[in-house]
Amino acid sequence: MPSICFNADTSLCPMRLDVYASSVQNISRSRLKSGIKRVAVNGKEAKLSLRLKGGEEVCIEWEDPVPENIEPENLPLDILFENEAVTVVNKASGMVTHPGAGNRRHTLVNALLYHWGRGCVCGASLRPGIVHRLDKDTSGVLIAAKNRDAEVFLQSEFKNRRVKKEYIAIVSGHPPALEGEIKNYLCRSSSNRKRFTVSPDDEAGKFAHTRYRCVGIYGPYSLMRIRIKTGRTHQIRVHMKYLGCPVLGDCVYGKKDARFPDAALMLHAYKLAVRLPPRASDSAPFNPDGGSLKSACSRDTPAVFTAPVPDRFKKVLKVLHAEFSSEHLASVSSKN
Repeated sequence: MPSICFNADTSLCPMRLDVYASSVQNISRSRLKSGIKRVAVNGKEAKLSLRLKGGEEVCIEWEDPVPENIEPENLPLDILFENEAVTVVNKASGMVTHPGAGNRRHTLVNALLYHWGRGCVCGASLRPGIVHRLDKDTSGVLIAAKNRDAEVFLQSEFKNRRVKKEYIAIVSGHPPALEGEIKNYLCRSSSNRKRFTVSPDDEAGKFAHTRYRCVGIYGPYSLMRIRIKTGRTHQIRVHMKYLGCPVLGDCVYGKKDARFPDAALMLHAYKLAVRLPPRASDSAPFNPDGGSLKSACSRDTPAVFTAPVPDRFKKVLKVLHAEFSSEHLASVSSKN
């Protein structure tokens, strides 16, 4: 993994970390903006915006490089909606969103490039069209841009939090309240780089905001509707663990369940409400599933896409219904 470490010169500080890295260490601004896996100051995770006082040990790690040319692959895609600017898919559990270290093939990007054809030119070469992502084992709605203009528009929508994202999850245990929200900061775990944790220091973490509602209780399990206002890596999984009810099938933040030892991650991106790029809604959309699209007719009105509850959820819920007297509190698809 490419990395660089240096000690901040006291005579040149105070100075922002990114400014110091660029002007003193000659690290290009473009390299500071892409592919960074970790920034640590004196062994603690930090942001590039941190103001150095001098004397600190700074380490910056980058992701392992992946091939510049991504090979299109003919992989199954469950397309919920498509027009000349975007493709909305129901991503399968087990499919990685984009190529990266250890996942160079069989990703959603490989499949989309095959589906779009080589004539489609998007932005970043390693993640063409990807404006948000889902974890490998999380299924559900994901929107991808087919051209640069659409990509820029959607990136702005996500960055400015104008997109509404709703998930369903089956968790082990019960939340402390049937409805609530979590606001805290998340950072990478110092003991396990594949995990994230709640940070005691907002300087070392990124703000994360999650709202949840328990819609069904089945013995020691709960069915949850979850809305995320931010989109941090593993956000829902970390926040459910924080509540004391990790997502069923999550062996990273929870334990193997005795009743469902082979359960896959019970987390599904159920609904996405997002404005479509300008003029994209003027064309006739391709919509193989008539129930998946509620609105895509106005630039100012968000299009609402839903992905059906997956079979793995239905199988687990069938067992829970059979074994426990359920206290069903609300329909998954009910309005707020």
